[in-house]
Amino acid sequence: MLVKEFSQLPDKLLQLSAQELHEALGGPSLFFLPGRIASALFVSVLMHGNETTGWDALREVLTHYSCAGGERELPRSMYIFIANTSAAAQGLRHLPDQPDYNRVWPGTDLPACAESAMMQSLVDKLQALDLFASIDIHNNTGLNPHYACVNHLDNQSLHLAAMFCRTVVYFTTPHGLQSQAMAALCPAVTLECGLVGESRGIEHAAEFVEACLHLSEHPTQEIAARDIDLFHTTGIVNTLAGLEFAYDANARDLQLYPDIEYYNFRELPLGTAFGRVKREALPFLVKNEAGEDVSAAYFTLHDGEVITKKPLMPSMLTRDIAIIEQDCFCYLMERYPLEVQA
Repeated sequence: MLVKEFSQLPDKLLQLSAQELHEALGGPSLFFLPGRIASALFVSVLMHGNETTGWDALREVLTHYSCAGGERELPRSMYIFIANTSAAAQGLRHLPDQPDYNRVWPGTDLPACAESAMMQSLVDKLQALDLFASIDIHNNTGLNPHYACVNHLDNQSLHLAAMFCRTVVYFTTPHGLQSQAMAALCPAVTLECGLVGESRGIEHAAEFVEACLHLSEHPTQEIAARDIDLFHTTGIVNTLAGLEFAYDANARDLQLYPDIEYYNFRELPLGTAFGRVKREALPFLVKNEAGEDVSAAYFTLHDGEVITKKPLMPSMLTRDIAIIEQDCFCYLMERYPLEVQA
C-alpha cells in the first residue's frame, strides 16, 4: 500500500463528504499546502472511517484560504493526511479485512502488514520535514466531554492540548497510535471531539486547527497546574473473549446497565455497578500499562452484579456493541500530578 501524494487540493474536494472521498481519492492520501510560515502543521483525519468530524472541520477551515479558492494566504504550511477512505465510504471504523488504522503506526504490537508498512513509510517521509505540530482528530461513540490526549508530558504538547480543552488525558498504551509516532517528530495531540455529527465538535476542532495555523511559536514557559485537569490512563478494560453481552435482560452472559455511558469522566465511588452477570466469573479483563492482568484490583462480583472494587474514572464507555468488540469496553483513569518532562 502507498499513500497518494498531492501538492494541491483537487477541485471541489472540500465539497465532498467523508463518505464520498474514496471515490475521489481511491485510498489514503497526503496533501501538502504551502503557507506563509514553512514549518508545517500536520493534521490527520479519518483514522477511523466513521469518525468524520476531523474532515468536516478541515472543510470549514480551508474554504477561507487561497489553497481552496479563498482570499487569504494560508498562515502556516500544512500536511493533511486523509486515512481510511474505504472504511469512511461505508461508515465503518475499519473494514472487516483491515486492521485498525490507529493501531499500526511505528511501535505497534500487531503483526507486520501492508498498513503498518504504509504508516512506517509515511513517518519516514515526515521525519525529514520541518514539522511544527501534529493533530489527530477523532470522535467518541459514547457520551464523553471534549478532551485532548498526549503521549508525552513535554511542555509544548501540554500547552497544545490545553489550547483545545483543560481536560487532558495522558496515556502510553495501546501502542501503534498516530500520536505516539508523531510525538517523536514534533509536539503531538489527539483531539476527542464528542459524537459524530454534532456541530459543536466540528466547530471546536476547526477553531483549534485555525488557532494552530496562527500560532507563531510554542510557549516556552512551563504550563501551570491550574490551567489543565490532567488524567492518566491506568487500565484498558475488555470483555472476555467469547462473552455474549448486551444492554438488555436478554444478554446470555452479561447484561450491561444502559446508563453506564453517563459514567464517563466521573469519579465513581467504590461499589458502583456496571451490569449483571449470569455466571460466577468476572466478565472483564483489565490490563495495566505493563500488560499485566489487574482485573481483580478494579472489579468484583456482589449478588450477581459487577461492581467497582475501588474508586475509579472511566472513559470511552459506549452503547455501540460493535465498537466495544473492535476496540475495548473502556479505559480507566486517575488524576495525575503535573510533571513536565524534558
